[in-house]
Amino acid sequence: MALVALAGCSGEPSIPHPTASPTGPIKTQLDQVMTIIANRSSTFGVYVEDVRTGGSYSFNGDYSSQNASMAKPMIVAMALRAARASGGLSTDSTANAENAIRHSDNDAAQALWDASGGASAYAALARELQMAHTHLDQTRADQWSWTWTTPADQVLLAKTLATGKTAALTAAESTFIYDLMGQVEDDQAWGVGQPKSANVHVHLKNGWVQFKPTDNLWAVNSMGSVEGDGRNYRLCVMTRVPDFATGRAVTSEVGKWVFSILGSGTL
Repeated sequence: MALVALAGCSGEPSIPHPTASPTGPIKTQLDQVMTIIANRSSTFGVYVEDVRTGGSYSFNGDYSSQNASMAKPMIVAMALRAARASGGLSTDSTANAENAIRHSDNDAAQALWDASGGASAYAALARELQMAHTHLDQTRADQWSWTWTTPADQVLLAKTLATGKTAALTAAESTFIYDLMGQVEDDQAWGVGQPKSANVHVHLKNGWVQFKPTDNLWAVNSMGSVEGDGRNYRLCVMTRVPDFATGRAVTSEVGKWVFSILGSGTL
């Protein structure tokens, strides 16, 4: 694993990637690969949970940064909670929920955020989901894309939605969100979705936003679950990079290697 090359093809950014298969125990293999992909960046975090064993792996898994569109499953959860008193989501809100997750439609997410209590409802939901490091940006509390989270918290959210084991949502509400995450449009199935195929099922939500008011860098994130071809795990990778294309390439490189390594053993 000493050799490193730059991955990339015509029109795609070049990023560091391993040129030899990792060796040793599964966590050691993951460490070898993530160290190369991270390329000494402090703004890169990965967290994995192996559903087969309950084991987990963290590479700077408490790295904290903005959610971007990765916040949308929680926004749909807010809408579902707010709609309980009226018997469920309206036709318009159902369409907004579908568009927010399947197509990452910002206007749809904003409509749900505004109608469901906004910042206060988001903060309450994070507390109830026990996502201890997921919170508002106090300088932009009204902007859902600037809410903060960590890879570990996002894997917890993926687990909660997949299992329905939370008092914050009903089982039907968790299933509704999780099912939508399994229907994300193909051109957004990068990152965690890198291994998606006819035999590998992926439920995910990606997010990307540029920090124009500050340093002009991008948060590019991917969270979700992967099951099939002998694997069953939940993963989140979060980055802060110069441009969207680099973030998409980095998160996809992580998705590819996690899938490969967890095919040879469990955590």
